[in-house]
Amino acid sequence: LLGASVNVNMDSVTEIFLKLLFLLSVHHQLTAVAGNKYNCDDQLVSALPQSSFSSSSELSSSHSPGFARLNRREGAGGWSPLVSNKYQWLQIDLGERTEITAVATQGGYGSSDWVTSYLLMFSDSGRNWKQYRQEESIWAFSGNTNADSVVYYKLQHSIKARYLRFVPLDWNPNGRIGMRIEVYGCTYRSEVIGFDGKSCLIYTLNKKLINTLKDVISLKFKTMQSDGILLHREGQNGDHFTMELTKGKLSLLINLGDTKTHSSNAQINITLGSLLDDQHWHTVHIEHFNNQVNFTVDKHTHHFHAKGEFSYLDLDYELSFGGIPVPEKSGTSSRRNFHGCFENIYYNGVNIIDLARRH
Repeated sequence: LLGASVNVNMDSVTEIFLKLLFLLSVHHQLTAVAGNKYNCDDQLVSALPQSSFSSSSELSSSHSPGFARLNRREGAGGWSPLVSNKYQWLQIDLGERTEITAVATQGGYGSSDWVTSYLLMFSDSGRNWKQYRQEESIWAFSGNTNADSVVYYKLQHSIKARYLRFVPLDWNPNGRIGMRIEVYGCTYRSEVIGFDGKSCLIYTLNKKLINTLKDVISLKFKTMQSDGILLHREGQNGDHFTMELTKGKLSLLINLGDTKTHSSNAQINITLGSLLDDQHWHTVHIEHFNNQVNFTVDKHTHHFHAKGEFSYLDLDYELSFGGIPVPEKSGTSSRRNFHGCFENIYYNGVNIIDLARRH
């Protein structure tokens, strides 16, 4: 899908209407079922091979990171670094991108070695790390008070990553850093598409008018580029909205295209986030109902009312992801297309990436 536009066309008004109803119905049913039966608390560390464990250092071969499994007594009974200081870490490679919902820690078996607080870091590549945050700040986890009791912590929000790193902050003053750990979660299911700065993915709907009172678009993105168009929607009356990364911030520009509306009300520009070009995944959610718009980037939401004739969206338009196929059409020829990755693009419950792959 790189370097080319992909068109998804629906020929029949009836066909698309029925498909949208069906997909939305199935999506809501699956969500309801998942709310009751969703299970994502499998033990992820116990079955990993020794090669999946690494660390900043080890006190001896019997204190190596491969002995850091919860409730195990092999070797010296856990991992301990060569020197106990705040520059040490224990790392796990889960083998694939995984949803992590909880962690648990112990000290070294039968010893005076345990960690009383630690940070959690995660990464997709093992090179570019991000710290787990909670309540808008870097979160320090409370650790252990003895060697063998298990301290379990359910994450307030799950982590999606392949690599996880435990960074000790404090430890038993009468002992050393000592850790045994477990990580809980499940395989993370996702559809990912890459854009090279010259391509876009186009979702073209039927030329006849269909109205919807509610529109929901959600996706994740990651990039190292500070500028680029993520989403553009064109209406038949000149109205359009564009979601664009500008200097690492995400802007939602809504142009109502209504000549009857005063020019100061005809355009809305909302900006959220910063440093979004950090090569980490960021979540975007746009919900539009009547003229109420909710724009969310990661955990920050801006609620606003669009003025003018924005009480419904006519579906007689192209929805393009990653750029604008004909930039001159909207006077955006100077803007850059997106260079990076999208994950799990949904438009009103329709999995756009999966639809593009199948068609």
